Amino acid sequence: MIRDLSTLIFSSSVLLSGLLVGQTQASSPPRPNIVFVLADDLGIGDVRCYGEDRCQIDTPGFDRLAKEGMLFTDAHTAASVCVPARVAIMTGRYPWRFTVPRPSGPWGFLNPRLKSDQFTIGRMLQSAGYRTGYVGKWHLGTLMPTLDGKNQGPDNVDYSKLLTIGPQQYGLDESFVLPGSLDMFPYAFARNNVWQGNVTAQKGWSAFNRVGPAAEDFEDYKVLDTFSTEAEGFISRQAADARNGKPFFLYVALTAPHTPTSPSAKFEGKSLLGIYGDFVMETDDCLHRVLKALDKHGLAESTLVIASSDHGPALYAGRRREATANQLRELEGDGHYSSGIYRGYKFSIYEGGLRVPFVARWPGVVKAGSRCRQLVAQQDLLRTFAEICGANLTNDQAPDSVSFLPLLKSTDGPGRESMILQSTERFAVRVGNWKLAVCPGSGCVGHYGNVPASPTAWAIASSAFGRQATRSELTAAPFVQLFDLAKDPGESCNLAAEQPDRVNRMIEVLDQQIASGRSTPGSSLQNDGNVDYLRGVPGFVLAK
Repeated sequence: MIRDLSTLIFSSSVLLSGLLVGQTQASSPPRPNIVFVLADDLGIGDVRCYGEDRCQIDTPGFDRLAKEGMLFTDAHTAASVCVPARVAIMTGRYPWRFTVPRPSGPWGFLNPRLKSDQFTIGRMLQSAGYRTGYVGKWHLGTLMPTLDGKNQGPDNVDYSKLLTIGPQQYGLDESFVLPGSLDMFPYAFARNNVWQGNVTAQKGWSAFNRVGPAAEDFEDYKVLDTFSTEAEGFISRQAADARNGKPFFLYVALTAPHTPTSPSAKFEGKSLLGIYGDFVMETDDCLHRVLKALDKHGLAESTLVIASSDHGPALYAGRRREATANQLRELEGDGHYSSGIYRGYKFSIYEGGLRVPFVARWPGVVKAGSRCRQLVAQQDLLRTFAEICGANLTNDQAPDSVSFLPLLKSTDGPGRESMILQSTERFAVRVGNWKLAVCPGSGCVGHYGNVPASPTAWAIASSAFGRQATRSELTAAPFVQLFDLAKDPGESCNLAAEQPDRVNRMIEVLDQQIASGRSTPGSSLQNDGNVDYLRGVPGFVLAK
């Protein structure tokens, strides 16, 4: 019954969405330029327009965007860790539907996470006539020519040759990227798949001090300024064409405030919270510079700008440059809460790891100073952009993406009804305001302070159950957590034992969306491999 009801609700929402779009299409403005700015490890509480008096950092870029546009209060990433979150954004498909490629190099030597013919935001907008650009952290994997013909790694890459697979192969006309995070070697930029500089040095940075191949002139504290300059340059190059009806898309993927916490001299000492606050301020300034570049070239009125973060904040970042567990909790003692009012951090299944800042400005369409409380997901960007630019998607494209264009036009428009979320280890499902975490505890190992850590939580749940559980028993109390986010946004009261019927219905939604290969209306698809959300449950919990 829940499957039919879920499909009916979802289909009705999509139909209504289409009717609303059809009614307003005649009055819609010309296709806008689109700029998407994605911070890395920026917590929802790190942004003043979200954290308010619980935020002790000035963020004028985000605040300006919120004042001039729409602030979404229930926006989520698909996963609370970098790579899968970015896979979902780029493809409009849940990351767990993909298989992880083998072999794969370490850190920035990651092999491609997507097939070279994968449908992406870039490809879709290219086909719609957009000039597409990507600046910043890539972290979707590349294929690098090697000196010995073996898989890429720290000792064998031929930096004199172009990347065989990079952003260009996924629909980006122009790109300037760092392969991984700022603390993941190789520390070198690639422009349009061409390595920049002489990659002959060995360098490492604070936080984890991962020493590896680096360009001779590469410095961690210069990266944000470099990315901002590159973004400004792309906007400048496209300005004339954009004013003459040739729109552009720019994806700016920042590397901060992800570690290493390394603000430039211009920002060091700017905040009251030490280098973490300084680094957040510099991250926000990158967004501010993008907005000023649009102003400078007369493009602000014709551009949709969306700014967000890939997931929640990292507990191991803070005033000290080395990665240290629970650093962010020290800032909470000073009145700054990077996760806002929410529980948990990066890696976890709780809202602090999954709920993200998400602000949109589109003059003439989005009402200035508006606030939307509907559920949206970052993988919804693809179908939203497709609807904006008039692209028709086939049945197998963006199967987990729902357009939120009706919400941009009216906060009372239809939103998505459900969503599947992922920590580093476990799944959760949202249906309306209800959230079911299919695990006890934080859904992660807890190395840096997320609690309860998975091993501890499973042991406590197993002890409470009194015996080893069958597989079906693992989808009920005490092994799952049910929260009413409308009344309990801090996820402090687990209602799973009190509402077993609701738990069962939500498990049915999860099972159905996994089995269907999609979470939107359409004919069923295949996942790339077997999807088992109970894989890896500790052996002492599960009956043989």
